[in-house]
Amino acid sequence: MELELKDYFRIIRKRWILLIGIVLLAGAASGIYSYMFIEKIYQASTKLIVNKSDAKVMSNDQLNLNDINLNIRLIDTYKEIIKTPAIMDIVASQFPQFNLTAEQLIDKVRVSSVNNTQVMTVIVQDKSYERAADIVNAISTVFQAEISKIYKVDNVSILNQAKMLEHPSPVKPNPKLNIAIAMIVALMIAIGIVFLLEYLDDSIKTDADVEKYLGVPTLAMITRVSHDELVAKQEQQSSKRQVGETTNATIR
Repeated sequence: MELELKDYFRIIRKRWILLIGIVLLAGAASGIYSYMFIEKIYQASTKLIVNKSDAKVMSNDQLNLNDINLNIRLIDTYKEIIKTPAIMDIVASQFPQFNLTAEQLIDKVRVSSVNNTQVMTVIVQDKSYERAADIVNAISTVFQAEISKIYKVDNVSILNQAKMLEHPSPVKPNPKLNIAIAMIVALMIAIGIVFLLEYLDDSIKTDADVEKYLGVPTLAMITRVSHDELVAKQEQQSSKRQVGETTNATIR
């Protein structure tokens, strides 16, 4: 059976209370779970610049482009080196207060860079912002010291370390985003449920349904009357009888 656009709107309008109820319930559940049950995760980061400390400058006071291109290409290598036991074993041994192994440190750290720049960003996430800041600062400091031994060059400097913030904001969870996603997904599911219920409902409710599905005209209809309507109608008829009897008695 093919449906026209107006049929889709009719089906949705028919069960709009169910649809809105599912969406609101999903949003409320997502909000409660996000605000009350998901642990907050904080993020701290440092920035490193890959640039020779003794880089030569040309007569026009510009950096040697070959050195810059070399440093940019080295960043991909450095991003891999910083996440190896060669660096993390030293961090774990020099900072035992973190109580983390090299493998756990590798899992915590992320390194990113913007294309064609000499800047690396080292990121660490933890349940405590202070702990995340201490860990990322320690990793950056150890990496700066060890890379000169590995590559025999001194071309990594720390641009800025993670600062201690009085009121850090968590990066996870994002309750508003979670609620929005939950409501969108719930809306899609609710629409599917509405159309499924309409597909499974083979009852005939109106004279239009009779003519549509059976192809015959409707001669008469028996309306459904609720109990309250029936009682009200009986009381109305009783009042009319009483008024009629009073009128007849007055005439006599």
